[in-house]
Amino acid sequence: METTPPPACRKIIHIDMDAFYASVEQRDNPEYRGKPLVVGGLPQGRGGVVATASYEARKFGIHSAMPSKQALQLCPHALFVKPRFDVYKEVSRKIREIFSRYTDLIEPLSLDEAYLDVTLDKLGIGSALEIAKQIKQSIRDELQLTASAGISVNKFVAKIASDINKPDGLKFIGPSAIEVFMEKLPVEKFHGVGRVTAQKMKSMGLHTGADLKKLTEDELIKNFGKAGRFYYKIVRGIDERQVQPHRETKSLAAEDTFSYDLTSLEEMEAELTRIAQLVYSRSLKNNLKGRTITLKIKYSDFKQITRSQSFSMPVVSLEAIIATARQLLAATSPEGRQIRLLGISLSNFNEPVPVKQHEKATVQLKLSFGNFI
Repeated sequence: METTPPPACRKIIHIDMDAFYASVEQRDNPEYRGKPLVVGGLPQGRGGVVATASYEARKFGIHSAMPSKQALQLCPHALFVKPRFDVYKEVSRKIREIFSRYTDLIEPLSLDEAYLDVTLDKLGIGSALEIAKQIKQSIRDELQLTASAGISVNKFVAKIASDINKPDGLKFIGPSAIEVFMEKLPVEKFHGVGRVTAQKMKSMGLHTGADLKKLTEDELIKNFGKAGRFYYKIVRGIDERQVQPHRETKSLAAEDTFSYDLTSLEEMEAELTRIAQLVYSRSLKNNLKGRTITLKIKYSDFKQITRSQSFSMPVVSLEAIIATARQLLAATSPEGRQIRLLGISLSNFNEPVPVKQHEKATVQLKLSFGNFI
């Protein structure tokens, strides 16, 4: 029996829980229901960051990775609660039990998000759309939570589809509709296209997938590096990545390419703080605590370096990530240099680091010409 169908024949579902942490809190605490709720660091503390926000809070512009103090300014009457990761992890386990009724090909992306390959589903249902409906209903009936589902023939399109009708959304994009859908999609909706890249695309007159489609693969690579090869394929609905059931997160990272080169330490540290907030938020979402912090720097001449520092104990606070990243930056004597990209990654989630290495606070210089894994 063929266990790996051709990409065009796959049936992929992307399930994304709706405001997961906040929804669990509202489910368990009736007094939170219908109110703007923020889960994360408290605004009274130092370095508090929003892990997630209820849809009532999102109406005020509150979003994940935002400083909690800023969230409080946007919505002074918002309720702030600390995360209960033990509870979220147990709910996530029950959600995956529901998934496993239909397939063993499950690729978790975090506690609240996963890909499912239901090309050959266990129950012989045959329809990915019907399976997605049943999964959503089971989550509602058994856990009193809602999820959004996107269905298509590949991971990229399924993920975009799950975000279209949130919350409690359901969207199927069939093979014949993919190219037209991708052509109409605004460039900022392409996963992997950040704020700066989207601005660059628009400055080039590239506003939609149809605009990107006009460029050759070589032109896209010339303007956007190796990501251009990905854009060339995905705008045509091509994504051959398989669902990986045993995928293990090796690192969490965030980076940004700036619209102009940074030359002052003040600018660099401000950007590092923002990037660190993203990494910290992702570590909360994935319930992961790493022992190694890595700083990535790309200069205006495209020379790229990474510097890392490892600790004997997991890094548990945003402040620690920011402070370490700044120390690593300072060690490069950045003042006056032209920096076009900064990135931070958190890794070494499971492997213990020798105490001696922590005591020495070793900072290693590594030359690298690739992106974070």
